[in-house]
Amino acid sequence: MPGMPMVSLGPLTVSRFILGGNPFSGNSHQSPEMNDRMRHWWTSTRIKDCWRECERFGVNTFLGRGDNHIQRLLLEYWDEDGAIQWICQTAPERKSIEANIRQVCATGAQACYLHGGMVDGIFRDGDPEQMRDWIALIRELGMVAGLASHYWEYPLRAEEMDLGCDFYMCSFYDLYGRGGEIYEHEDRVAMCETIRRIDRPCIAYKIMAAGRNEPEEAFEFAFANIKPTDPVCVGVYTENQPDQVAENVTLTMRLGAL
Repeated sequence: MPGMPMVSLGPLTVSRFILGGNPFSGNSHQSPEMNDRMRHWWTSTRIKDCWRECERFGVNTFLGRGDNHIQRLLLEYWDEDGAIQWICQTAPERKSIEANIRQVCATGAQACYLHGGMVDGIFRDGDPEQMRDWIALIRELGMVAGLASHYWEYPLRAEEMDLGCDFYMCSFYDLYGRGGEIYEHEDRVAMCETIRRIDRPCIAYKIMAAGRNEPEEAFEFAFANIKPTDPVCVGVYTENQPDQVAENVTLTMRLGAL
């Protein structure tokens, strides 16, 4: 079996399977009870052990929030000779997006993107031009810059506006537009059409519908419908399925080989 396929994200080389960070922060997209279980399960030790396991399997990239919790753990992990690289999602609860961007850069993020829910809200109800300066700041600080969205039209609008993105985070499901945790097949079909229309790299996320989709089908659909230059981002929750990292890596090497 071939090794982990790699793709480019600007000057970065990233594994085609990127480890997602939502479960580490207790964001299950299932229920408050599951959020609580994830927060208790994902101790600092288990999170760092998960990063080490990923690196052993050839996964070189983690995608996680730009909050104090994740930054603290990454600093500890890197001080302990970990090498996984970090794509940072801005933390929308921060009063200053600019300050958050500067902080995560100082911590060691190699790439940074604007939070998808915030981006969707700006496109829907605000002025998308305000994102231009944030994206420019990310690039000025030497990070690869992007934005996320849950709705198929918004990455295309960002491209038309030439906001300066190096990549896009593209959710397979439109949670915000549907008003909650509703996952419809038509959403991922529409987003994949968007991904194929954009030449820049697009990271496909929520391909598993937050654990609702069967892994084989989810990975197969994703790799069959995104560009060969695009990675997928998937989180893991190992309390009852300790081999999730290995299974995701195996699916990526088999279905996502370049």
